[in-house]
Amino acid sequence: MSETPTLPDGLVVVVKSECATCQLVAPLLAELPSATVYTQDDPAFPAGTDPIHDDDLAVSWHHDIETVPTLIRVVDGEEVERTIGWSQDDWQRITGIADLGRDLPVMRPGCGSMSVDPDKVDELRVRFEGGVLHARRIELADLEDEHEAMFARGWTDGLPVVAPTEERVLRMLDGTTRDPSDVVCLVPPDLVECTVEKVAIAAVMAGCLPEHLPWVLAALEAVCTDEFNMHGVLATTMPVGPVIVCSGPGTQAIGMNSGVNALGQGNRANLTIGRAVQLVVRNVGGGRPGEVDRATHGNPGKLSFCFAERPDSPFGTLAESRGAAPGRDALTVFAGEGPRCVVDQKSRDPESLVRSLAASLRTVHHPKLPLGFDAILVIGPEHGRVFTDAGWSRQRILDELHSHLQLPLDEVAIGAGGMAEGIDVAAGSGAIGGSIDTGDSAGGTVPKFRKNGILLAYAGGEAGLFSEIIAGWVNGATGSDPVTKEVVK
Repeated sequence: MSETPTLPDGLVVVVKSECATCQLVAPLLAELPSATVYTQDDPAFPAGTDPIHDDDLAVSWHHDIETVPTLIRVVDGEEVERTIGWSQDDWQRITGIADLGRDLPVMRPGCGSMSVDPDKVDELRVRFEGGVLHARRIELADLEDEHEAMFARGWTDGLPVVAPTEERVLRMLDGTTRDPSDVVCLVPPDLVECTVEKVAIAAVMAGCLPEHLPWVLAALEAVCTDEFNMHGVLATTMPVGPVIVCSGPGTQAIGMNSGVNALGQGNRANLTIGRAVQLVVRNVGGGRPGEVDRATHGNPGKLSFCFAERPDSPFGTLAESRGAAPGRDALTVFAGEGPRCVVDQKSRDPESLVRSLAASLRTVHHPKLPLGFDAILVIGPEHGRVFTDAGWSRQRILDELHSHLQLPLDEVAIGAGGMAEGIDVAAGSGAIGGSIDTGDSAGGTVPKFRKNGILLAYAGGEAGLFSEIIAGWVNGATGSDPVTKEVVK
């Protein structure tokens, strides 16, 4: 990072010859005693002022000149006042010359500074701020295709990625107030320190915009916890990966999709936020398919599975139900597989609909396996209206679901229904190795889900009497638990 040039005491004016307002005030500059004039383009402009040519735009960049002309008053090396464009009152006050420019119009807007020119700003950022970047540079040969080079080096998820140039990474870092060198987390499976800069690199590669970066940072902080157990999520042979459920006003501000096709393709924020998380796990943490990632089948969501909840949710948000402050931007990460659709186009009362949803939830991973797995139930708006019209709250829906998901032991026992899969009722254990409470008699029941094992979200288009189930990996200490984080810029 280059050193900030010091402005001299007195009056300082920054101009460029291509600006009509600068041309307007140029004759006045000779009237300003001991004024220092910086010119951005023509070293001879303005005539008669002995201007300093800010040819590398260092003065303009470091002193945040966004508009020319800019008039600044400097005292003891510190800026005390500035005005942009031409304002007769402001120029007379700052210069102390009561009749300065009395024959000029009262006001004229200025022009854009060359230091904020879109064609120059990225180059200037690298020149003056590039010192904040510490990642290793990879030089490519002139004839080497950058996209093929990244494929060859194993940096992609199977799809093309955006080349993370210094210009793009610095632009991405504008999305956060955090220092590029701050350590965000230790990324499994290799437990490598990951800085904000490294996350920004992955966000560039994934196709994110700068405003997406805080969401990527929060999601990584969530998945790289002992509770979520990203290493286990990678190593399991089940087809699961991070599912990121976002909520809060920021989801709309960054253009996330919570409506039609919310869980599908076509939305930049949804797809790139989730993809950036996966690229960090792959390229920083070493979580590559066929190596630590041992999924038997996997699922397409392991590229990216990120969506927003609708802002009009009648049930509040998933994050709020898990302790996030109301109205705050937050996300919940869940180790889940791909979604499956629940079709019920006939239920017009909540009692019928909740039974349909419960019957579908019973099949999560296997209808004879209780307690070992959690699930997200994404209720669509048309199903949601059945519940809201009847006055059912989030808690009422969950209570009713659990009441209909008490599984008779004689139906889930090993061998029942002619299926070897099931639980050992006598031993009180399930197929996933954990112990369960089988009750006091053979005629008892066992819950399909643990107390907080159904997570309720609200998303989707207005049309369609459908909801979605996202089944999870093994829960608890031997598996993964959902994690909720607030998003902080």
